[in-house]
Amino acid sequence: MELEISGSFTGASVQAPPSKSVMQRAVAAALMAKGTSTLFIPSLCNDSLAAIGMAQALGATVAREDSRVLITGGLTPLSASLDAGESGLGVRLFSAVAATYSGWITINGTGTVLKRPMGEVVKYLTGCGAMAESNNGFLPLRVKGPLSGGRAFLDGTSSSQFLTGLLMALPLAEVSSYLTVDSLSSRSYIDITIEVMKHFGVTVENDNYRDFYIPGKQRYSNTDFTIEGDWSGAAFLLVAGALGRGIEVTNLRGASFQPDRQIIDSLKLAGSDIVTTDDSVIVKPVPLKGFTVDVSGAPDLAPPLVALATGCQGVSVITGTERLRIKESDRGEALEREFRKLGFEITNRGTSLIVKGGSRVKGGRCESHGDHRISMALSVAAASSLNGVTLSGYDAVAKSYPGFFDDIRQCGMEVNLIGDEKI
Repeated sequence: MELEISGSFTGASVQAPPSKSVMQRAVAAALMAKGTSTLFIPSLCNDSLAAIGMAQALGATVAREDSRVLITGGLTPLSASLDAGESGLGVRLFSAVAATYSGWITINGTGTVLKRPMGEVVKYLTGCGAMAESNNGFLPLRVKGPLSGGRAFLDGTSSSQFLTGLLMALPLAEVSSYLTVDSLSSRSYIDITIEVMKHFGVTVENDNYRDFYIPGKQRYSNTDFTIEGDWSGAAFLLVAGALGRGIEVTNLRGASFQPDRQIIDSLKLAGSDIVTTDDSVIVKPVPLKGFTVDVSGAPDLAPPLVALATGCQGVSVITGTERLRIKESDRGEALEREFRKLGFEITNRGTSLIVKGGSRVKGGRCESHGDHRISMALSVAAASSLNGVTLSGYDAVAKSYPGFFDDIRQCGMEVNLIGDEKI
């Protein structure tokens, strides 16, 4: 099925979706805690549901009620296999949690996660005393604990997700652990990990994101925890508001560690008029100009920033895009291919994306490449086109933001299935 998206934002107010990144960490922490933890305003996107399913397979009891999820923890696996869906974080986080158990457990997934390299998971888990095997460096993984702790060295260049998994699992080890990490990427995600752990009663000492000390024999405590709004998903709403007649996005924690909070600085570079509070962001409509921004610390911002650049006068340059190749799609290539179909001038140089904006093009037909962020970026770009966008593979948004099309319709855009009145 294809979706037709047209129009522009009309200055409405909308609530940011809950963060799947925070949700997955909270689910893992609740699994490892004795007693019942309550997660308020939970994320129920596909990646979060996969995390809940893995927690249940590992022994948690889960109840979903209106705006909360109740998780009664306990690592007593009910199944020897876990399904991470398409979640790269889910694989790397829950393989480490599963390695605290003394029996063999298999972790597999679907879709693009099957193409993501997992050899480092094996390397780091075995370095911390567990047993681990992969399928020639890819899924499925097989792990067997328990993690014994100790000293290990990690290369953090490609991802911080390996480190997140170890940080959350190693407090259960019998001895304390010392992790030394070279060239850690996405440091803010480690801040999120440590913040969630602290809320559940577990401590980590972080020395300048290079040396981490994790005391052993710790225990997670059950607690109440509210999932904060997702700056990654909100970035698309804020960009659409900047391209249209403004927007207010609520449920955005101003003090968040999420790296995609950088969208505020990027919008300001493009000339946007921004008002921030402790829990919301207002974008006012003004003429936009070309900008240059480095997304190496927040690569998920590249798709919404490409959409933003289409509505800016002049040339915009988005640098630090090397890691886009190993996302749900090769995002640099996908952005270049699809935005060119719509008539926009964009060049992918591997390490940067260059976009010439400022003129409304006709629009046209494009595809998501099975990537939620490509789907949302193309939908937002409809505001910079005359006739809108016809999008196939639109349902990829369910991975992180299942309510995306409802929200942009609420903000004034026209969203219709071809042949039907509404999605």
